[in-house]
Amino acid sequence: MAQQKDNLESLMSVENGRAAAFVLDDNLLAGVVANSRDPKLYKLAGTSLQSEPIAILFRKDDPAFKQAVDGELKAMMASGEMARHYDKWFMQPIPPRNVALNLPLSDELKALFAQPNDDPIESYNKR
Repeated sequence: MAQQKDNLESLMSVENGRAAAFVLDDNLLAGVVANSRDPKLYKLAGTSLQSEPIAILFRKDDPAFKQAVDGELKAMMASGEMARHYDKWFMQPIPPRNVALNLPLSDELKALFAQPNDDPIESYNKR
């Protein structure tokens, strides 16, 4: 299959039989599937090809702000609030089409909620 210009074109290639599948980050792919003509026709593969950390970027010379952000995120994770937000946006119907992405919280993300960290991306390449 030739490279497609965007996710919609890639989905259209699968829908019309020019491609059997396409690869994309699981959360983005769940959105593409949820907004397809018939989401029930598709299944996200159960095996992840790669995991990548997602980060929050802010000035490195503001340790008080970093401490405040870290503290709030850790509290949200420890209380279950972060998991509730995840459920709201990834498992429940969302606007504008009121379609659910149906992307359950992964074991990796559950582990990160249990033990949050700010390891640099280079440390993930060693795992």
